[in-house]
Amino acid sequence: MMVAWISYAQSLTDKPVKGILTGPITILAWSFVRDDQPLADTAYQIALAIRDETVDLQSAGIAIIQVDEPAFRELLPLGRADQDEYLRWAVGAFRLATSGVADSTQIHTHMCYSEFGEVIGAIADLDADVTSLEAARSHMEILDDLNAVGFANSVGPGVYDVHSPRVPSTGEIAALLRAALKAIPAQRLWVNPDCGLKTRTVDEVTASLHNMVAAALEVRASAG
Repeated sequence: MMVAWISYAQSLTDKPVKGILTGPITILAWSFVRDDQPLADTAYQIALAIRDETVDLQSAGIAIIQVDEPAFRELLPLGRADQDEYLRWAVGAFRLATSGVADSTQIHTHMCYSEFGEVIGAIADLDADVTSLEAARSHMEILDDLNAVGFANSVGPGVYDVHSPRVPSTGEIAALLRAALKAIPAQRLWVNPDCGLKTRTVDEVTASLHNMVAAALEVRASAG
């Protein structure tokens, strides 16, 4: 599904380009799902299809693959008694979807528009190499929750809110990055927006990304 597009994008640069796929739980949450079998079974079937796609991307030379799960918390049952079972198979579906690639292929995931506290342990259990999270509006509060569960992989807390047309200044983004560095060491910290950019105009995106890159350079320089 994505190989032709991402192969073309990668052909335009020597820098690594991420291949991005929607994860099994998000596809499950945002689709009209068959009701003749448990949701968990359908999640695993979707995961197997995504697994094939990740292998195809790796075979095409894509070294970074992101499996997005913005709806991961959305399907969390309201009843406490059912939550552990849901998280068990939701984590299992993600790990199945990403299990076909070599260790040298970097697996990312992304989550947004959720209160993550109740599922923070499960996010860690996904075992993605890099987890990107909406964090700009909460001023990086999520990072303390990650540290509390012993999260040891890399993390990309969002440094600007993509749901607003306002272009954040370099100084504003730099301040968020410095706040993030208090919780996450530089070698595990990625710099990225909160979420995708499709709702913004080209001019808004260009200006915001320019300031984001400038802020990252500024913070790196000051950190030595």
